[in-house]
Amino acid sequence: MDVRFNLYPPCSRPDVVLDKQVEGLQFLKDDQWFRSPIVPEALLINVGDQAEILSNGKFKSPIHRVVINPDKERISLAAFCIPESDKEIEPFESLVKESMPRLYKKVKDYSGIFFEYHYQQGRRPIEAAKI
Repeated sequence: MDVRFNLYPPCSRPDVVLDKQVEGLQFLKDDQWFRSPIVPEALLINVGDQAEILSNGKFKSPIHRVVINPDKERISLAAFCIPESDKEIEPFESLVKESMPRLYKKVKDYSGIFFEYHYQQGRRPIEAAKI
């Protein structure tokens, strides 16, 4: 389990970062960015790539980003469940059927795959697991 605290301080030039009319967490759907609603004291769970693989695509890992606000700071906490690098992840067999064929292959060291695809290649890491 890895945990990351994030602080996004106010930015006087949000126009040079992203659209100044938008703040906080956004999700990409149909090539359009949507703002996550602000719900006080709420817990937002973003299902990640590994849950998409394990569920054979029933749960989708969303593409997301964070944008800044010119007037207010934002604090977030991100928690990541990461298996040991020698452990394989693959779809649960009970979710692979003739009507729903296997969409993902077995993968090891997903955090390494994530680093390589996301940070070095600028691609979605889950592409490495797709059949």
